[in-house]
Amino acid sequence: MTITKDLKVEYNTSPISICKGKNRDIPDFTHSREGENIDPKVVKSFGEEWNKFHLFPKDVLQKICEEYFDIIDDRIINKDTYMIDIGCGSARWSEYFIDKAGFIEAVDPSDAIFAADKLLEQKENIRLTRASVETLPWPDETFDVGISIGVLHHIPDTAKALIDCVKKIKRGGYFYVYLYYRFDKRGNLFKSVFYLANLVRQVVSKMPSTLKKVSCDILAVVAYMPFVLLVKTCKLLGFKKTAEKLPLSNYADKPFYIIRNDSLDRFGTRLEQRFTQEEIRQMMEKAGLSEIVFSERVPYWHAIGKRV
Repeated sequence: MTITKDLKVEYNTSPISICKGKNRDIPDFTHSREGENIDPKVVKSFGEEWNKFHLFPKDVLQKICEEYFDIIDDRIINKDTYMIDIGCGSARWSEYFIDKAGFIEAVDPSDAIFAADKLLEQKENIRLTRASVETLPWPDETFDVGISIGVLHHIPDTAKALIDCVKKIKRGGYFYVYLYYRFDKRGNLFKSVFYLANLVRQVVSKMPSTLKKVSCDILAVVAYMPFVLLVKTCKLLGFKKTAEKLPLSNYADKPFYIIRNDSLDRFGTRLEQRFTQEEIRQMMEKAGLSEIVFSERVPYWHAIGKRV
């Protein structure tokens, strides 16, 4: 049966308020609760980020999505699919799937939900909801497919967050996740660059919002661009394999807008966790996923598993 706007599953609890977006009303289920698996400062920071960076050229977004979703085909997401995008940010991932899936629930706890509303305009086979992973307002085993991309490593207890997400997926459904890797495919050069970058992040992420944004724009020039230019030079000279082994090699064909966005994403957040492929596999299995498939392509690591 094809999912339509009228067939979406209704909330199993009432929102605490209704936010007014540019194109739609957005139910809000976020609230303050002691012990909640969420960092308010991190949430606020990402709300600011996605309202600053939300205009992605279609061709650029298409290429990025092809990199992320190389392990998803129309057997997994199609017009019969009811899916949820957890931590949707500006909703660029949801927009990619909007003509592929039946109906999408795009969820985020931050002010990024307003950027998502602008991007999606009047699209009807999607609903925006403001909620955290612990306040998802649907019964367990509701969705055919769930995705969470670059989100759960910014939550204090990533393993618990993954469990909270997966329990909303139907038995036999799929959950896709992208988590930062701990450079388990890389050598000492990568690890040294990350160590230095992490020291910078610990300083920049604590700056006031405006100063942080300016600092991250500067870092996009002084930290990213030298590597990007080195990669491009190596490729021009015919050293393609060497270029692919250099840090930030995947940015060589990306526009500067993407580099600025990712600079703010990486240096602007207070909380960042990284995992090896095996650690991610174990968390996915503990959450109830099997038949786990990892992509061998960047970005590392993105994987999908089937709910048992």
